[in-house]
Amino acid sequence: MLREGHIHTETITYSSNKIKDYFQLVKPNLSFLVVFSSVIGYLLAPNAQFDWAQILLLFLGGALVTSGANVINQILERNSDKLMRRTAVRPLPDGRMAVSEAVVLSTVTSLAGFAIMYFGFNPLAALLSVISSVIYGFIYTPMKRIHPICILIGAIPGALPPLIGWTAATGTLSEVSDFGGWSLFLIQFFWQFPHLWAIAWVGYEDYQKAGIRMLPSREGKTSFTGLQSMFYSITLIPLVLIPYALGMTGRLGMWLSVLLGFLYFMASFNFYLKNDKVSAKKLMYASFIYLPVVLIVLLFDKI
Repeated sequence: MLREGHIHTETITYSSNKIKDYFQLVKPNLSFLVVFSSVIGYLLAPNAQFDWAQILLLFLGGALVTSGANVINQILERNSDKLMRRTAVRPLPDGRMAVSEAVVLSTVTSLAGFAIMYFGFNPLAALLSVISSVIYGFIYTPMKRIHPICILIGAIPGALPPLIGWTAATGTLSEVSDFGGWSLFLIQFFWQFPHLWAIAWVGYEDYQKAGIRMLPSREGKTSFTGLQSMFYSITLIPLVLIPYALGMTGRLGMWLSVLLGFLYFMASFNFYLKNDKVSAKKLMYASFIYLPVVLIVLLFDKI
């Protein structure tokens, strides 16, 4: 009886640890923000109705696609992850999971997500999901060890979620009314540069150990990163005027978005002036706040 009880306890522990490992692979926190922006894009599309069934289906499809891409990222970075304190405990570099198991997980989640986007919505939404996964997993990920242009490349799949949500509702990107979807893409595209550079600045020493190059200057942690962050954050101020000009949102949504853009720019300016870890972290936290709040504001004041 003691033996059986011991085996039962070990089985429960193994299952619990395996689930934790899967969660580490798919990065649920990152996936949530991605899927959230996709849902907002869907709801901001013209004539889109708040249908719980469709929203949950989009959420599931987006989460599966994003999870699959995140697993690809960790498969390809498993050796460099061993060299960084933050990532050394992940399942693959720590040896708790075989690469073959991670490949199966990535394949299953990706295909399931693509199928949901195709059959639950439309072929265009599925195609954009495939493009996003391929660029993120197979172009952006290896480029991180080659050249800082990886930030520009990674910003493309990073900005596609609201556009995917938009096409899930409309099935098109070629109509005049689809400029709204492209405006959401541009907002999320430019938002990512200060966001990613702040993260890269904070974790610079760890990234150096792994040979990952993400900061825009060859000299590393210079004020040039803050200067570049200022340029991309201030660009967001005129960009948030586009949804209002297209009749997607009202004056309140526009002005609140402009205010948030100004605050994001000030965080970038502070980072440029001080060029230290504290200001980099403040910019990083500001980026976490900016995007979801702007998207909520635009949706809240939707015309």
